[in-house]
Amino acid sequence: RRVHGGCSEYSYSAVDIMNVLGNTQEEKGELARLSSFIGAVAISDMVKTTLGPKGMDKILQSTGSGRTVTVTNDGATILKSVEIDNPAAKVLVNISKVQDDEVGDGTTSVCVFAGELLRAAEQLVNQKIHPQTVIQGYRAASVVALEALKNSAVDNGKDEAAFREDLLNIARTTLSSKILSNHKEFFADLCVRAVLSLKGSTNLDHIQIIRKSGGLLSDSFLDDGGFLLDKKIGVGQPTVIRNAKVLIANTQMDADKVKIFGARVRVDGMDKLSAIETAEKAKMKRKCDKIIAHGCNVFINRQLIYNYPEQIFADAGVAAIEHADFDGIERLAKVLGGDIVSTFDTPEKVKLGECALIEETIVGEDKLIRFSGCRGGQACSIVLRGASDQLLAEAERSIHDVLCVLSQTVATETRTVLGGGCSEILMSVAVDELAKVTPGKKALAIESYAKALRALPTIIADNAGFDSADLVAKIRAGHVKGQKDLGIDILTGQPGSMRALKITESYKLKRQVVLSGSEAAEMILRVDEIIRCAPRQREEQHM
Repeated sequence: RRVHGGCSEYSYSAVDIMNVLGNTQEEKGELARLSSFIGAVAISDMVKTTLGPKGMDKILQSTGSGRTVTVTNDGATILKSVEIDNPAAKVLVNISKVQDDEVGDGTTSVCVFAGELLRAAEQLVNQKIHPQTVIQGYRAASVVALEALKNSAVDNGKDEAAFREDLLNIARTTLSSKILSNHKEFFADLCVRAVLSLKGSTNLDHIQIIRKSGGLLSDSFLDDGGFLLDKKIGVGQPTVIRNAKVLIANTQMDADKVKIFGARVRVDGMDKLSAIETAEKAKMKRKCDKIIAHGCNVFINRQLIYNYPEQIFADAGVAAIEHADFDGIERLAKVLGGDIVSTFDTPEKVKLGECALIEETIVGEDKLIRFSGCRGGQACSIVLRGASDQLLAEAERSIHDVLCVLSQTVATETRTVLGGGCSEILMSVAVDELAKVTPGKKALAIESYAKALRALPTIIADNAGFDSADLVAKIRAGHVKGQKDLGIDILTGQPGSMRALKITESYKLKRQVVLSGSEAAEMILRVDEIIRCAPRQREEQHM
């Protein structure tokens, strides 16, 4: 309460107002900051053992009725499966998700980097350095780090052969930390061919991944000359069709029986029931005739096709394929160059899909339909083989990460940088140089930023069982002397030339890790109060 000229003035904070409503908890100042630091660092520590080529996997077991088991080292998969209450920890989970959506890989790196920044910031705050000073230092350091990363990037986008080699190197490097690392040469080539078949598109829906249990991982293949649909051709239909003209539809073909929802039909004789069924059949016959009038010899429908319309199509020499899932027919429409239709009154406006050959093929013990010689060609299928469902699921996640990184590299950012901790040490050396010429306490924050960058190769070395302090110190000394391509040779445990070892990563991925990690750390550092309110109770209306 303040008194001005005899008048009383009261001041209320937001928390005072919320306390009136009850069920409000708050953490202020150091306690709130400590809570944020602990939550974020705990999440970072949980996933950092999965980082690098020698990182370990986690088993995720659901608590639901099915108790499903997932074995993975993918940061985004781990974090989105864990239930978290701490608000700062949720920020790290969100940046990991954004990294996954934006680039497809680097989800663990961005989370670990943000955690290391906050770990360093906690020490600075404990030394009575204001959080805003730390933030200013981090901002200045991130600008210098990104500039150093940009200057080290190489762009071979205009040289087709060199760019393809870059893509292969990126795929090999990405797969090195995945379950497919033992087959990285095979899968790197498979993924590069799949992405190049998209002709510059980033829509990975056009790359269909089919999992089939059994066989070896090396039995997997890319069907880039055709497209696979995980369905069977109907009974009595031809299993080989040449020069196919395909009508792709999403329409009901199961209305040949009486089906009037929400109503009852009463008749006083079997002849009237028969008349209703005959009318329904006649209606279906007219619909089938309209479809046949399009001039197609293959009809693929997303929904069921009942026996009566299937028989009409068979009599007209039209092969019918039912219950193709929506993703499947979207990809199929793209690869065949046709339209997906739901009405059939204007056949002249409908574009039919075309392919040279449709045939049944067997993968493992299952039959699939293969379309080859397709007109569109901007889609393909990857068939993954493996011993168990968990292995196949993790292999699919690994392939998806590689496809995301490669598609972004082809379509939006063709520059590449060196991996193996080389880029992180390069940026940390540049940031250290900035710290030397920066006056005041801000220099301490800049030094901490460089230390957080060096933490990434340190963790990679620790996970491989190497002497990380000695190894990172040697690489850092080499960079200062001008050996800008030094990084961790994971096979020997010694510094090695990343350019000679062809350890290459996407520039966009590295840039996004630095940007997202810095911004997340800054957001959490700004927190000085955590307020938890129960939802407002609904007021009961008294009549």
